[in-house]
Amino acid sequence: MIVIAMIPARLEATRFPRKLMQDLGGKTVIMQTYEATLNTELFDQVYVVTDSEIIFNEITSNGGKAIMSIGVHESGSDRIAEAVKDLDVDIVVNVQGDEPFTNKESLQSLLSVFVDDIDNQIDIASLMVQITDKEEISNPNNVKVVVDVNDYAMYFSRSPIPFSRDEKYGTHYKHIGIYAFKKEALLRFTELTMSALEQTEKLENLRFLENGMRVKMATTLHIPIGIDTPEDLEKARKVLGV
Repeated sequence: MIVIAMIPARLEATRFPRKLMQDLGGKTVIMQTYEATLNTELFDQVYVVTDSEIIFNEITSNGGKAIMSIGVHESGSDRIAEAVKDLDVDIVVNVQGDEPFTNKESLQSLLSVFVDDIDNQIDIASLMVQITDKEEISNPNNVKVVVDVNDYAMYFSRSPIPFSRDEKYGTHYKHIGIYAFKKEALLRFTELTMSALEQTEKLENLRFLENGMRVKMATTLHIPIGIDTPEDLEKARKVLGV
């Protein structure tokens, strides 16, 4: 089974422009993410996929591998699908470019679901972590997921799900936005039009579910530190002690 990691990366971000090129412990955020992914030693190849010459040059000038996007893409999944179309791979892991603390244990949990998929039922795998804090559960920036008895995703939402009618919080899971796709599932996804639920919640993973794609969720105890705001960057610097 050939497994590769793709890190989609764009220079401009709405909440924190050029965040991937910010300094984090003497290296840029995108370089830290690339090296953290590479150092897991779980992948046959690791690539950054970008529409930015600045990011492309940052990776390649430091000995990394990068691919320039050809088309204009609405999502990271669309970007990596273009890049893998002609590559001989089985599993493609989409690692977020703004998560420099990418964790080996979590990625192993993600990939293990395909090893156990004897009946070839899984299209996509992703991660979830249990959360108990009421503010975290209510925060629309935290995407929540509800799963069935076999840990297949039933629904993703920015709202607190499941809703607790008696005001007692039950078991809630936060979705960690790292995906592992079978190549054919990734290519199929990009041929599908944006779904109604996806447009409503602004969550591309709902396109999977609305079109009958099976998403297996693996549980992790590790909550990655994503760099979405300048405040997040400062937190990350403190983690590194810089």
